[in-house]
Amino acid sequence: MEHTYQYSWIIPFISLPIPILIGVGLLLFPTATKKFRRMWAFPSILLLSLAMIFSADLCIQQINRSSIYQYVWSWTINNDFSFEFGYLIDSLTSIMSILITTVGILVLIYSDNYMSHDQGYLRFFAYLSLFNTSMLGLVISSNLIQIYIFWELVGICSYLLIGFWFTRPLAANACQKAFVTNRVGDFGLLLGILGLYWITGSFEFQDFFEIFNNLIYNNEISFLFATLCAFLLFAGAIAKSAQFPLHVWLPDAMEGPTPISALIHAATMVAAGIFLVARFLPLFIVIPYIMNIISVIGIITVLLGATLALAQKDIKKGLAYSTMSQLGYMMVALGMGSYRAALFHLITHAYSKALLFLGSGSIIHSMETIVGYSPDKSQNMVFMGGLKKHIPITKISFLVGTLSLCGIPPLACFWSKDEILNDSWLYSPIFAIIAWSTAGLTAFYMFRIYLLTFEGHLNIHFQNYSGKKSCSFYSIKLWGKEEQKTINRDCRLVSLLTLTNNLTLNNNEGASSFSTKAYQIHGSVKKDARLTITHFWTTNTLSYPHESGNTMLFPLLILVLFTLGVGVIGIPLNQDEDILSKLLTPSINLLHPNSNDFVDWSEFLTNATFSVSIACFGIFLAYFLYNPFYSSLQNLNVFNSFVKKGPKRIFWDKIQNFIYDWSYNRGYIDAFYSISLTEGIRGLAELTHFFDRRVIDGITNGVGVTSFLIGEGIRYVGGSRISSYLLFYLFYMLIFLVIYYFLFL
Repeated sequence: MEHTYQYSWIIPFISLPIPILIGVGLLLFPTATKKFRRMWAFPSILLLSLAMIFSADLCIQQINRSSIYQYVWSWTINNDFSFEFGYLIDSLTSIMSILITTVGILVLIYSDNYMSHDQGYLRFFAYLSLFNTSMLGLVISSNLIQIYIFWELVGICSYLLIGFWFTRPLAANACQKAFVTNRVGDFGLLLGILGLYWITGSFEFQDFFEIFNNLIYNNEISFLFATLCAFLLFAGAIAKSAQFPLHVWLPDAMEGPTPISALIHAATMVAAGIFLVARFLPLFIVIPYIMNIISVIGIITVLLGATLALAQKDIKKGLAYSTMSQLGYMMVALGMGSYRAALFHLITHAYSKALLFLGSGSIIHSMETIVGYSPDKSQNMVFMGGLKKHIPITKISFLVGTLSLCGIPPLACFWSKDEILNDSWLYSPIFAIIAWSTAGLTAFYMFRIYLLTFEGHLNIHFQNYSGKKSCSFYSIKLWGKEEQKTINRDCRLVSLLTLTNNLTLNNNEGASSFSTKAYQIHGSVKKDARLTITHFWTTNTLSYPHESGNTMLFPLLILVLFTLGVGVIGIPLNQDEDILSKLLTPSINLLHPNSNDFVDWSEFLTNATFSVSIACFGIFLAYFLYNPFYSSLQNLNVFNSFVKKGPKRIFWDKIQNFIYDWSYNRGYIDAFYSISLTEGIRGLAELTHFFDRRVIDGITNGVGVTSFLIGEGIRYVGGSRISSYLLFYLFYMLIFLVIYYFLFL
């Protein structure tokens, strides 16, 4: 067993040969390497599987022994300074390594099919293996310097993968935005590391935790400076885990390939910030102000992410804001000191969100098979609908992930989220109200995504005969004002979104949820539309969306099993029985020496009933507003009775428009940054440029020009006689001496 621990350092480097060999192959044997490019998927999966087996063995030993193992060796020694490299194996390392390797393997399997036709297939697998290596190196690091080295490697890999399709302007801008935003947090992390070393004189976790805590308890250091250093450390986690206000990079990161979105949002990039706070929690917990800041930032992120997800049209961006909100739950739990609940939710959310993102990739893959669908339409839920008939396996897996994220028992996220919600009541009633309300919002926007994607009829958008512009049978909007569109008789195909009698027609975005004005479509027009659509189905001009290949469906089915069963590890029996508590016992005892996690089942069931009721209400509201039979409810005046013309309707319209504008415009935070930072820095640069050219260079050039003009004048006045030059010289010297006398003497 000791022998196994001694060789644990090899875990992060097992996958490292893949990017090295691919790079060398492309450099020395580019033709042969590209010819046999598909062969690289197998060794990538095999090596990461070995890392997973090694990680699982360490995790089992952690459960059985509940021990912490650290091994270090000297890197450099100079007088009183000694710098050591090493690795730390504890419960947090075991959990993170299992997450990274299991999700990473499934993403690799999925990517083999998803990226098979991409020219950058080899480059993708090289980046992916390096990404997994960097994240595994981060979680086993035993000191601050190693943390920072692997932290930056994770950032570099995310930059390369987000901008993988760098020829697309949106992807290029997205990776730059992610890079710059994370540099803000990384600079804070670096300053925090240097400040902690200045205080404690050590980079090793166990050493500086003990030294720092003793200094705080004995009042031997400035509490303000210690708080500042701790906050700078937390700044790194704010950027990496997309917490407010450094969350703006996360939705734009969806420009990368979908498998990368799954990996970033499940077990690597954003999980790194949660890992960092969990690793430094023994330091943060002795500074109450920092714990309060962590919880406040977390609760703001919880609510902000949920509200920004409400009106997103891009399926991946909707899931991205969902990730942001769920990361806020984890951060709130850490700020409240609920170490177990935070890590439990990290585990359950990782598998559920990986399932949802890979499911969205399967949806996008199926939509791209339709003639006339560009990449932006294949991700836009406005152009989806009715996919449950064509991709049933993806539909079932996506529904399981959706129910899990909504907190429906007995799926994984129910157990972890419910634990966080219960702890929030003990911490702050305000936090509890926000957290429980956001749970309802989560159920609403997740089922909105599901209903717009899978229910109803397939929404088809095609080109006219000339192929130069598209035409719609009618256009629709999710939240906005009614606007009837004219029908272009020259269209080759028309969009047939539904065949119900009453259709709400809005402005080019999706089925209206709130408008009560309905437009009748003439029967002959509907008949022509049916005939036109049928003609193109039967003549094979257009293909139906179809299910993804087996290598894409296999990871989905495995993740369904994880989502169904992973919650078992944390079912709240008591501290001595459930697996998660056994695994986290050393860390829990370190943070809460006198803790007793025995759960009152009657209280638990009461709280669970309340949380599930809130989730069910959100699901019901989403179904009421977005189900394909909403027009029939309009005929029954179920909704019109409340929102008929008058003050109520005006008030309701203002609310819906505000919610839509807030969500669609990302809370105006990106616009604020654009005006205050981008435009402000650009204006400052232009002002500095003007000052440099007109003032600094102007003075220098002015002196030169003035000297030239004076010299030319003297040359013509003097008449080339030395006596004249001497006279002018003496005259200027006299003036200079007079000025010097009166000013300085």
